[in-house]
Amino acid sequence: MSLQDLAKRLNAHPAIRSKTGIAEATSLLGLNANSAGRPGDDAAPLPRAGGYDLLAGEGFIPAFVKDDPWFAGWCAMMVNLSDIAAMGGRSVAMVDHIWAPNADAAAPVLQGLRDASEAYGVPLVGGHTNLNAADLGLSASVFGRANALITSFDATVGDTLIAVIDHRGAYRNFDNFCAALSAPPDRLRGDLEILPTLAESGLTRAGKDISQGGIVGTALMLAECSGVGIEIDLSAIAPPAGIPKKRWLHSFPSFGYLLCAKPENVAKICEHFTRRDIHAAAIGRITEGSALTLTQGSETALFWDHADTPYLNLGGQNA
Repeated sequence: MSLQDLAKRLNAHPAIRSKTGIAEATSLLGLNANSAGRPGDDAAPLPRAGGYDLLAGEGFIPAFVKDDPWFAGWCAMMVNLSDIAAMGGRSVAMVDHIWAPNADAAAPVLQGLRDASEAYGVPLVGGHTNLNAADLGLSASVFGRANALITSFDATVGDTLIAVIDHRGAYRNFDNFCAALSAPPDRLRGDLEILPTLAESGLTRAGKDISQGGIVGTALMLAECSGVGIEIDLSAIAPPAGIPKKRWLHSFPSFGYLLCAKPENVAKICEHFTRRDIHAAAIGRITEGSALTLTQGSETALFWDHADTPYLNLGGQNA
């Protein structure tokens, strides 16, 4: 497959296209990047004395909850904590919202939530329960705190783009690559602690949790929020053994982040992860303009230009 064909296929992939729904929702709510909580980031930062309170939430596709209800419950905790960490924060507590036909149907979802709460050491403190619904449904919200932020709005031209992904896992379902289920609790907690440590050290100010849009979709959101372009070198991206690079580019890893850093800080940042056996490598650079391009050797292909075709359409740093 040529690089041009790969770029076109990624551009049309449902997981990447799904993020365009954010623009429709925020438009109806009258929100943009300058609204309270800075829509477009992984969590809403609310300034307070000495730092920030953080709020984030996740809703889950009904087919995903029905296909693997225990894992859906686990993910409700896991992905929310990842969003808080992506902002340079530490999670404090979570609330869940569950709908089910009866208690038996809800049981595996709730067990997944409970197991993840115990593994990550973050308490469930309430929520909403309906055991008379037609189908299973799940969402969850998390509260956290940060002393210093990593945001989607601070990528700077000349920065290096780093991909940090835990490769010690496997696909659980769909394109969800999970590296958390076999990890001991102390490792899960210690790995998340790296992000606030980096924020507080000043080594990085910009980044994003790799979400359903995968590496390329997440990079596009980061580029648009910061009002920059990004060039991704595909030869620098090494998937886990046996996984095609095309799939890896739109996969949703359980522990995965894009971080921006001054070139002189890249090695220091990567060392924080590699000493814990997490794969970390420079995969591109922040550029002027609005194009996200893919490169492979001497080839270059346009994946998306957010000035011509807005993705989140929140106005970015210039809103």
